[in-house]
Amino acid sequence: MWGFFSKAEDMARIVKRLRNGPYAVVVDGQNKAFCGCGLSGTLPLCDGTHKVTKTEDPGKLYWYDSTRQRHDAAEVHPEMCTEQQLESW
Repeated sequence: MWGFFSKAEDMARIVKRLRNGPYAVVVDGQNKAFCGCGLSGTLPLCDGTHKVTKTEDPGKLYWYDSTRQRHDAAEVHPEMCTEQQLESW
């Protein structure tokens, strides 16, 4: 996407999400559950991983490692650039 990442999985993301459960949708007449937490191993479909987010404190920022273990994240990341900075490059 930006030219300096070879694959999507190479890019770490910190995402502040507002949902800890799936979206119920109907696709071709079949009920499906789309991931709302961003942690599913079967994206875009839900695999139930959102259950690990049930004990998160509302409004607090976390990150999850590849084993789906939760870690506290800093609210401010001065070493990260903003979209505005990216656009100015």
